[in-house]
Amino acid sequence: MLVVKIIFWFLLFVVFYTYLGYGLLLYILISLKNLFRKNLKPTCSEIEPEVTLFITAYNEKDFVVPKMENCLALDYPKEKLKIVWVTDGSDDGTPELLQQYEADGVKVYHQAERKGKINAMQRGVKFVNTPILIFTDANTLLSKDSIRRIVRQFSNPKVGCVSGEKRILMEHQQSAEATEGIYWKYESKLKQWDAQVYSVVGAAGELFAIRTELFQEIEPDTLLDDFIISLRIAMQGYIIGYDPAAYALETPSANVKEELKRKVRISAGGIQSIFRLKPLLNPFKYGWLSFQYISHRVLRWSLAPASLPLIFILNLIIAFHSAFSFSNIYTWLFMAQIAFYLLAFLGWIFESYQIKWKIFYIPYYFFMMNYAVYLGFIRYLKKQQSVNWEKTKRASNIKITSSIHT
Repeated sequence: MLVVKIIFWFLLFVVFYTYLGYGLLLYILISLKNLFRKNLKPTCSEIEPEVTLFITAYNEKDFVVPKMENCLALDYPKEKLKIVWVTDGSDDGTPELLQQYEADGVKVYHQAERKGKINAMQRGVKFVNTPILIFTDANTLLSKDSIRRIVRQFSNPKVGCVSGEKRILMEHQQSAEATEGIYWKYESKLKQWDAQVYSVVGAAGELFAIRTELFQEIEPDTLLDDFIISLRIAMQGYIIGYDPAAYALETPSANVKEELKRKVRISAGGIQSIFRLKPLLNPFKYGWLSFQYISHRVLRWSLAPASLPLIFILNLIIAFHSAFSFSNIYTWLFMAQIAFYLLAFLGWIFESYQIKWKIFYIPYYFFMMNYAVYLGFIRYLKKQQSVNWEKTKRASNIKITSSIHT
C-alpha cells in the first residue's frame, strides 16, 4: 500500500504542477529576479522596418471587410506595411471580395484547389520580401498599435519570433464564453511570465511574427503550424518574445461542444508536436527552453491527463483500504474528486439546457480540456485529423467590429 500511496501523491503533484504549480514557480522566479536585478530593465528601440501582414483564409467572406478595415487602420507607416492574403479553395466569394482592396496595395494569391492551411502558407511566403513576417487569422482584429509593438521587440537581435496575445470578446458573459475567456487570461499571464524568465513556449497563431529569413518549411501534415514554426526558431538559439498589449481579438466558441472540437484538434497537434520536437526534450542541450516546454506544454498533452483517472482509481483503493474513515485524508480527497466530477457533470447538463451558472463551467471546462487530449491522441494514432481548415462556430450573439481600442 505504501507504493500505491507514493504513486498517488506523485501523480497528484504532476496534475497540480501542470495547471497551477508551474505558474506559481514562474511567479517566484520572476520575483527573485526582480529583487536582485531592480535596475536592469530590458528596453526595445523604436524601429520601423518593412513588414508583411500575412493572412491565410478559407471561406472568410463575412470577415473580409472588418478585417481589411482593421488592417488599413493600424498604426504603422502605410508605405512599409504590405498586406498579403492567400486563399485556398475558397468558393464563397472571398477572393473576389478581396480584389476591391488591390488598389490599396493588397496582394491576393488564390488557388481554387483546397490543399490546407500549411500548403497555402508555404505557397504564399515565397512572395514575401520584407524582413519581418507577421501572421494573423482572418477572423480576428488587431489592436491599433500591435504591429508597432511587435516590431519593436525585433530590435533585440536575440529575438527571432514574437507572439501577440489572443483575447476573447465577451460582451454578454455567457458561461461557456466566460470560461474560455478566463482560460485565455490565465494562458496569457503564463506566457508573460515565460517571456520574463526566458522565452515564450510557442506563438499564438492569431498573431505572431518572425524574421522572414528564419522561416523554414514544415511538414505538410502539420496540425499546429504556429507552434512548430516558432519553436523551431527557438531551437536555433533565438528567443520568442511576447507583448500582451499587441493582441488579436476574436469571438468565443458558440458553446463548449464547439470549443471541444477545437481542443481535440489542438491536442492531436500537440501530441504530433511532441514527436516532431523530440530533441527539445533534452534539457542538457536546450536548458531553460526545454524546462519551460516540458512544464507548460508537454505535461498538458501527456502525463497530466493520463494521471487523472489513475489518481481517482488509486484514491479509491487507498480510501477503501482505510474503510473510508473520515479521519483519513484519503477519504476526504476521494470525496473532493467525486464532488468535482459531479460539478463537471452538472456543468454539462446546464450547458445542454443553456442554463447560465458559471460556477459549474470551470470544472466542466477543465474536464473537457483533458477529455480532448484523449480524443486527440486517438485521432493522432488513427491519422484522422485533416490539415484542412475546420472552422469553429462562433457565438452568434457577439458581433466583432472593425475598430477596437488599444
